Amino acid sequence: MSDEPKTLEPAATRPVPTPEPPAPTPDGGRAARWALVLVPVGLVLAALNLRPAITSLGALLEEVSAGLHMSGTVAGVLTSVPPLCFAAFGLTAPRLARRFGPAAVVCAGMAAICAGLLLRPFATGTAAFLAASALALMGIAVSNILMPVIVKRYFPDRVGSMTGLYSMALALGTSLAAALTVPMTDALGGDWRLGLGVWGGLAALAVLPWLPLLRDRTGAPRTERGTPASGSAPAAPAAEAAPRPMVRSRTAWALACFFGLQATGAYITMGWMPQIFRDAGVPASTAGVLLAVTMVMGVPLAFVIPRLATRMRSQAPIVVALGSCGLIGYTGLLLAPAGGAWAWAVLLGVSNCAFPLALTMIGMRSRTGAGVVRLSAFAQSVGYLISIPGPLLVGVLYQHSGGWGVPIALMAGLMVPQMIVGSLAGRDRTIEDES
Repeated sequence: MSDEPKTLEPAATRPVPTPEPPAPTPDGGRAARWALVLVPVGLVLAALNLRPAITSLGALLEEVSAGLHMSGTVAGVLTSVPPLCFAAFGLTAPRLARRFGPAAVVCAGMAAICAGLLLRPFATGTAAFLAASALALMGIAVSNILMPVIVKRYFPDRVGSMTGLYSMALALGTSLAAALTVPMTDALGGDWRLGLGVWGGLAALAVLPWLPLLRDRTGAPRTERGTPASGSAPAAPAAEAAPRPMVRSRTAWALACFFGLQATGAYITMGWMPQIFRDAGVPASTAGVLLAVTMVMGVPLAFVIPRLATRMRSQAPIVVALGSCGLIGYTGLLLAPAGGAWAWAVLLGVSNCAFPLALTMIGMRSRTGAGVVRLSAFAQSVGYLISIPGPLLVGVLYQHSGGWGVPIALMAGLMVPQMIVGSLAGRDRTIEDES
């Protein structure tokens, strides 16, 4: 043993051993694999349930109004309740997602839809019917907000394809509820209560894929203990500055206005297009088929447009193309509503595909999952508030002008600001760039 004194190396210069990353555990690997299987199934089933509560009621609104002795004014207000609920309840989604995790909130949303749809047929008065409808719409509202968040968290490198998948399912659910509610009601003996309640079964099915994900508070599958799956954003430093409020972001406002204007066009189309065709001399049965054609256009295009959008630096060309289809479609409705009815139905169906484009841009305009939560809540809540007056204003103009000229001119005119704000929202930037 040497007798030479040992000198201690200064702490500042001593090498610090780098800790080995923890090895993946079998349980963690299985959880990640199950998540990647369950989330797409859950997305599709959830999306199928985001509109039947609305379109099934629209198909039987006359029977419901008579059965519950609703006045015409109350029935009209009922058609404006969905966007109002989407705006009000959607604001709670970010806080709920932070506390319980996005997957758990979507699971609860599906349960709320199921409960509302199953309770609604037992309503004996207008107030109870509205309360049950509001419960279902609350579930739809929080799920609306969190769908882009789920995609961003679990599939950050496949935002376009996964957004297209659930947008296609959403369009399919909308069309199926509109087309099948009346035939199913007739098959069940003509009772509107059974015709509405049957959709609660589909909502119950949508709860199941989310149950195994209830304990996932982060919303991202982990390939290693504590390590996000590939493509997920790294955790932010604890000392990072507070995020900028959405109300100070030009991109967020552009997205909110674009979302609101496209929602206005969609609700006007769903609510009034059959009546426009019927007033032009088109048979009622054909007018219903024309609306179905418009809705069905969203099934294939909702899958194609998001994939295309994610491959482009700016989504402005798609915004302009969809808006131009709307302009041509509304012009055709004004000049030759019956003669070119099928062409106008197709063009307006293409124009309504601004909805999946807006959802895709929400996922692209933030670099982090937390940013997508905030942006989605702001853009959709403000957007749905913007969309509320549109269908009511069209009805007022139709009643006071005695025809469809002025209302259709308004619909066409709204396409211009939609293309402008959509082009601004489609610029290649994120909300973090504006901080």
